[in-house]
Amino acid sequence: MRKGTIVTAHGALTYMESRGDGPAVLFIHGNSSCKEMFGRQFGTPMADRYRFIAFDLPGHGESSNAPVPQKTYSIHGFADAAMALLDALGVEKATILGWSLGGHAALEMLARWPGAAAAWITGTPPAGGADMGEAFLPSDKMGLTFQETFTEEDARTQVQGGLGEGVPMEPWMLTASLRADGRFRPLMLQSAIEGSDLDGRKIAETAAVPLAVVTGGAEPYVNNAFLEKVDYGNLWDGKVHVLDGLGHSPFWQAPERFNPLFERFLGEVC
Repeated sequence: MRKGTIVTAHGALTYMESRGDGPAVLFIHGNSSCKEMFGRQFGTPMADRYRFIAFDLPGHGESSNAPVPQKTYSIHGFADAAMALLDALGVEKATILGWSLGGHAALEMLARWPGAAAAWITGTPPAGGADMGEAFLPSDKMGLTFQETFTEEDARTQVQGGLGEGVPMEPWMLTASLRADGRFRPLMLQSAIEGSDLDGRKIAETAAVPLAVVTGGAEPYVNNAFLEKVDYGNLWDGKVHVLDGLGHSPFWQAPERFNPLFERFLGEVC
């Protein structure tokens, strides 16, 4: 695996890249997390066949904070950062896997980046402003999504909520949550309220390229019933995949179940 840092208008972005020379696959992590969340995909033979790329969003992990927070800390700003990274790496076409916040950025890229071959979203309801109330489940942990400052207890709650009960928390996950530039959370909410981001439902319903929607059956934040209501334009496999018993991060929680499905997806869309 290679690692590097590229300076963009959205800050210095640190990425890791597998040694595979096949079609490119971009991984985008969630709120207050980091690229290492996809280690259980990078550590498989898939990474030898495909060019896996994962990066730390601006204000996350080893990437720098955004030089102009108001420009970058939003769904469309994070999508801009991802496109800037791919451009700098010479990637003209890629399949995109987005988790949670990263899934919303992936949907923006699906609509705005000509190189998007397909997308896979997990822990992400494809929703617009009018759908947000229905798209998410009520949870006392959801307030942390837009809270600027985290205590260590807040960070532990946020990380464990994303992993699921009983799933061990790695020390670096807590470090990543505490490291995140908390300014992005309220700015991201402000952008959504102002309607500055594209309508995720409209993107999902008009997408010409395949879109995979995969969710945990025990998902604590996303309303899985809402996922079934969306009139997808090109839903991969013709259905929403529900992984019974799994939570918000099925790719980490149960890679033995997640990876074969993801491998089949890549084999069909790449």
